[in-house]
Amino acid sequence: MRLLSPAMMLAAFLSAPAAQADDSPVVVELFTSQGCSSCPPADSTLKELSTRHDVLALALHVDYWDYIGWTDEFADPAYTLRQKNYAIAAGERMIYTPQMIIGGVDHVIGNRPMEVMDRISAHSDRDSGVEVSMRPEGDEILVLVAGQMSGDRPLLVQLVRFRPEETVDIERGENAGHTYSYANIVTSWEVIGSWNGHDRFEARVPRGDTPAAVIVQQEGPGQVVAAAKLGD
Repeated sequence: MRLLSPAMMLAAFLSAPAAQADDSPVVVELFTSQGCSSCPPADSTLKELSTRHDVLALALHVDYWDYIGWTDEFADPAYTLRQKNYAIAAGERMIYTPQMIIGGVDHVIGNRPMEVMDRISAHSDRDSGVEVSMRPEGDEILVLVAGQMSGDRPLLVQLVRFRPEETVDIERGENAGHTYSYANIVTSWEVIGSWNGHDRFEARVPRGDTPAAVIVQQEGPGQVVAAAKLGD
């Protein structure tokens, strides 16, 4: 019997969709930077995850590595702030790259792919009872959220837009002389409404010219309750 190497096992894990309790993809946020020498393996993992229909893989480029000589063109202070808010919510005192946040609650070092896969599998088995859909209608997208959630805290309905892939030649900093390809690069992240957890939520947003996703999440930021990608 042929034994698979760890690398082959990981590749199989990355490409095989997990059995999910519902149709909502598992949201994986990677906080990364072009100026971070530890980030390319995590960027590569996210690129593989971006091909899976059961995962919403998003790259949020932070700006706190820019000072070492290479300015990340995808970086946004808003994503650094989002990462800081995750740390505050988890009682952590520092932020770092590469970091993956899975389902809004699990914090994993981004270049530990098997741990990332384990957490994705755990989230795939959960069913919140909430459904999110996105439907193109002309030059708009109709966003619908329905279901029943316990508690009285409102949930944030967020619209995320992203570029599927970009290749960058890095000339300075820790990754100088390398060319890297980045996937699902977040270009905007906005709250489009608040959902009370039981009444039907409906909103219309501009169609735009890049892929989009909707994420329903507890404030904090906290647990991701449901998500949808346009076209799934």
